Amino acid sequence: MNNGAFARNPKREFKDAAYGQLARIGKALSSPKRLELLDLLCQTERTVEALAEESGMSVANTSQHLQVLEAARLVEARRNGRFVVYSLGDVLVCDFFRAFRVLGENRIAEIEQIRRRFLERQGELSPVDRETLLKRVQGREVVVIDVRPPEEYRAGHIPGALGIPVKDLKRRLAELPRSKDIVAYCRGPYCVLAVHAVRLLRSRGLRAFPLDTSVHDWRARGLPLATGMEPGSGERTARSAR
Repeated sequence: MNNGAFARNPKREFKDAAYGQLARIGKALSSPKRLELLDLLCQTERTVEALAEESGMSVANTSQHLQVLEAARLVEARRNGRFVVYSLGDVLVCDFFRAFRVLGENRIAEIEQIRRRFLERQGELSPVDRETLLKRVQGREVVVIDVRPPEEYRAGHIPGALGIPVKDLKRRLAELPRSKDIVAYCRGPYCVLAVHAVRLLRSRGLRAFPLDTSVHDWRARGLPLATGMEPGSGERTARSAR
């Protein structure tokens, strides 16, 4: 078969075209910043400005990265007044991102090394494994706090978790019980909000532990998620937990 005949092979053309389209997603994921933007959008939809603030980028750079993700059909945009709001193109995008993250953690040892070095610098904060947390939550042995921003908490949280954003934690310390262990979680293994929360809680004499999981890890294990605000949540629920 000569080169001309090979180029016109319909089977080869089909494979090249199909894999070429799949490669669009791979190219879109080739930037660390775009991976972070996807992780943030897995929590809840956000404006370009909010994503820029969370990711430490300029609005212009954030917008450019989002356009690449949109071209790969991973995210979509809509206008809300003068703001542009981005969300995931499909719930499967979040499932794919989690699988991609877990694959990386299982195959690339450097990821765990980076994480351990960070935790050691924070005072060797040890995470609580998911099985232990589930058992202790079901037995009402711990108080679980979700320290993400309110909009992320409302979009989905561990049932029974109190929504106390890390920025509000210092002024709401009096609401938390000293007679129970406190478990804080945020966006997953690359989120530092729970680590900061636990450091603050421990500095005030509370027994606290970070949970290095996301609500999507929780859901992937077949465990339920709650949306909206917990009935009677907030300050009254925290006080009643005592």
